[in-house]
Amino acid sequence: MHRRNFIKAGAALTMLNGLGVGKAQDVPTHNWDGYDFGSGSIVSERLNQGPFGIDQDEGWYTVLVTSQSDKPVRNYGLGLVGYTWEEGGPSLAARQGREMLEQHVEKLSSLPFVDVLYIRCDWRDVQTRPGKLDLHPIFKLTLDAARRHNLRVGFRIQMSNTEGQPAHLAMPDFLQKQVPLVKIGKTYGSSHEFVEPRYDHPAFQSAFRQLNELLVAEFDGNPLMEFVDLMMYGFWGEGHTSNLPSPFPDYLTAEKTFVEMTKLQLDLWKKVPLAVNTQPDISSVGNNAVLDMCVRAGCWLRSDSIIIEEPIQIEELANRPPWLAVVMEDGYYRQYKVDPKYIPTDEAGINVVEKSMLHSLDLGANYWSLWTESGNLAQYYERYPNGFDTLRRRMGYRVRPSWVWQRKRYGTDELVVAFANDGVAGIPGVLRVYVESLDGKLKISGGLDAGHPYGGKLRQASFVLPKGIDGQQLKIRAEIETKAGIRRPVRWACAQPVNADGSLMIQLIRSDDKRWRKGV
Repeated sequence: MHRRNFIKAGAALTMLNGLGVGKAQDVPTHNWDGYDFGSGSIVSERLNQGPFGIDQDEGWYTVLVTSQSDKPVRNYGLGLVGYTWEEGGPSLAARQGREMLEQHVEKLSSLPFVDVLYIRCDWRDVQTRPGKLDLHPIFKLTLDAARRHNLRVGFRIQMSNTEGQPAHLAMPDFLQKQVPLVKIGKTYGSSHEFVEPRYDHPAFQSAFRQLNELLVAEFDGNPLMEFVDLMMYGFWGEGHTSNLPSPFPDYLTAEKTFVEMTKLQLDLWKKVPLAVNTQPDISSVGNNAVLDMCVRAGCWLRSDSIIIEEPIQIEELANRPPWLAVVMEDGYYRQYKVDPKYIPTDEAGINVVEKSMLHSLDLGANYWSLWTESGNLAQYYERYPNGFDTLRRRMGYRVRPSWVWQRKRYGTDELVVAFANDGVAGIPGVLRVYVESLDGKLKISGGLDAGHPYGGKLRQASFVLPKGIDGQQLKIRAEIETKAGIRRPVRWACAQPVNADGSLMIQLIRSDDKRWRKGV
């Protein structure tokens, strides 16, 4: 079954659903540009972010400037995503028995351009009995490979999948005996009717809560975890069943069910960011309400196609609150075959795969997905390196202290730093900055406002230093905070060399130095 055929046909229903046919939307379709989603995370220890006028000036000097880096910089919250498992399984060679699962994972994780390993599997692949996780070996292999290669991990658990039907559903067998199953119809020449569970059934809801509690206990505190996809309705967990109806008796039942399931996931996952699909509500299951709730809760966004996506999704992704990350993929050209008949070029000589992936920069995306075929990916990169290289130089956020000024103020010294973001996306969370002495006795820290500095922008902040440290050497480093108290180190994306921990050195000048300047 070709999953992208579902998307293209289902997109034709978007217009009818946008008109509210057959349902009463609590959250109508709207433009996201200028829409009020709130101000993002509350910043603890908020830094003074200006303005810094000359009326405050008692003398100043520029002690550090940095330049843009043209090299990839690996940081949490961005990167290229290799799939160790997708809805059909691992690589084709592994599915056909031509390579071991261990070999598949190692080949993929060894690719120099892969930053995140990702698993998209069925519920039955993580649980076969009530009350306990029974994780498929792909989880251990993926986590072990991430540790060895300094990568991160994400996953999605699907409650429904077209792959495997009718012999196997995504739900574990023990649950299929308790939950009513609804045949929703045939499509695209299939010889069988597709089946969806009654998600609103008490047995399903009880098992769903237990599943999340088990997954949270296993993964929420794991430092390797990058993000987890929200478990949504329908095929592949994307929030739709294409042009087939949902199993619900009416829209209100569907919306109530998935709003409650979303609240449950938002409440339970305290540390790892959740990513919600922006799929339009073509199946009338409450996607607009779910999406609005998730954005206000700080969830990241994702879309599973790009060139063939509907205009409303492009508008949403491009005009999202800047403190949210975007995960993009394109399942349409996911094999990365170098044969020209699979990847034709246009009149500019750009092949269709590269054209797709570089559109993620137009959206200000943080991630681009590579799928499972490591051999094809390696051959593609060898022949067409521009696409991956461009993404690695520009995608996501690329932040650095562009200017650092030392000022005389309050009878002591103050550092004012202009942080530049050379990437296409804002900070996916809060950037926390630390100014420290080399002996660790001095540590001044605080946070910028959520999302700042935005992609292609600057944000200034002040650090008032204690008396008596002029002339000393300090270092400045950063962390990114996604959920309250969860922080990850950030390497500055500058051409100048950084320390092993990603920080930069700042050499202060003495109070009697003749280089001090006065504002005019």
